[in-house]
Amino acid sequence: MEGKPYIYRMAKQAEQDQVTRAARRAVLIDGIPVVTLGVIALTLGSNPDQSTAQKAWWIAITIVFTLAMAWVLLRAFRRADEYLRRIQLESMAIAFAAVLVALQVATLLDAASIIQLHQLAQLILLGGVAIWLFIADLRTRFHR
Repeated sequence: MEGKPYIYRMAKQAEQDQVTRAARRAVLIDGIPVVTLGVIALTLGSNPDQSTAQKAWWIAITIVFTLAMAWVLLRAFRRADEYLRRIQLESMAIAFAAVLVALQVATLLDAASIIQLHQLAQLILLGGVAIWLFIADLRTRFHR
């Protein structure tokens, strides 16, 4: 009699793990083209001496990248349950705070003529996204 609830709990846990894996797989499949588009946008924007046509392409690809990233996030939030949504939002909040602090430090260093802010702004934003994804992944893996 007591073995039945244990087996039921284990089956529920295995089912939940499958749901989590499927959600991660869906985000990965949606996200790979978006990340590729982001790398292309960064590559096009890294040239300081751009022609008007190159600037137009860079702006267009950056806009498409931003909209595609919003679309992937929206789809991921719609697929997630309340617990995963909470984890994502808390991870975003931590990453947002880290980006704000890093931008403030970079602004102070720019005012002191130690570094140039425009060189670090993109890296700080990308670092914020990496922090967000890293924290969300760790919390999902260890608190499920």
